[in-house]
Amino acid sequence: MAAHEILAATNAVVTLDAAIPGIVWPWLVTVNMWAKSIGTGVIFMLFLLIRQYPDQVKGLRFPTTVVALIFIHIFLLFTLADLHQPFRMWHIFFYPHLSSAITVGAWMATIFVGLLFLLAFVSFIKKDDALFDKILTWVVILAIPVTLYTAALMSQCTARELWQMPTESAQMMLAALLAGSAFMILLGGNKLNYEAKQTLGVVLGLSALMSFILYMSEYVFGPMKAEEVAFVLEYIKGDGPYTVMFWLGQWITYLLPMLLIILSRASKSENILKLAAILALVGLWLVKHVWLTIPQLLPMS
Repeated sequence: MAAHEILAATNAVVTLDAAIPGIVWPWLVTVNMWAKSIGTGVIFMLFLLIRQYPDQVKGLRFPTTVVALIFIHIFLLFTLADLHQPFRMWHIFFYPHLSSAITVGAWMATIFVGLLFLLAFVSFIKKDDALFDKILTWVVILAIPVTLYTAALMSQCTARELWQMPTESAQMMLAALLAGSAFMILLGGNKLNYEAKQTLGVVLGLSALMSFILYMSEYVFGPMKAEEVAFVLEYIKGDGPYTVMFWLGQWITYLLPMLLIILSRASKSENILKLAAILALVGLWLVKHVWLTIPQLLPMS
């Protein structure tokens, strides 16, 4: 063998020579998406309340910012925990590949966190509501791609037809609106009047309705799109191993909250509205976990 051939052979690098069996993205990623939905969702809802009920949010600016900071850091913590090389995450910032959804998402999330800290400073130290509201507009704009970035990441996965970018984008945004309105109903407490809470209830109910329609559309019409989708959905149909969890999630997250919101409007009961919010937040984890897991169960060979 020639010397140059020996040199080439010793420098060979094998990146992947076999499909990775089993679940690559476990429950850590579910918590990641769930926490991100709350962290960005409460920012969306605070912006809505400031525009619709400016006299009601005097005591909500700082608490909402703290909630957003807590859940965004939970999102970042579980993202870091799921990395195979978490101590090398600084490469994203010093050796960025801007064609990667992970890199772009990391930069956007970092800027988003920085702006949240700025909001906390303005609301707690400076106590300048006018400046807070100006900065909040830019935070809301940035919250949109931060919410959607996970959909872009999932859509890049090859041979995962269920994770299509258009539907995943809609699901991520609706999850943020659902989680944000639900959490704000609970956070508002006595600070929000009945009309403001009912507006949040409308957002929660409509988000639940649209999300349910989206899931049912994929459930019924998905198999017509690709054979792989048909095989994946067998895990949640009939006696599939995830059937109970899937339907439990649909009922807890979407159907029961919609029913409770209708009842709360008829009876003007804030307690029923709070119950709807709690169910939506709890059920969202189940819904996200099932949808994350089942495509990974399909053998690639």
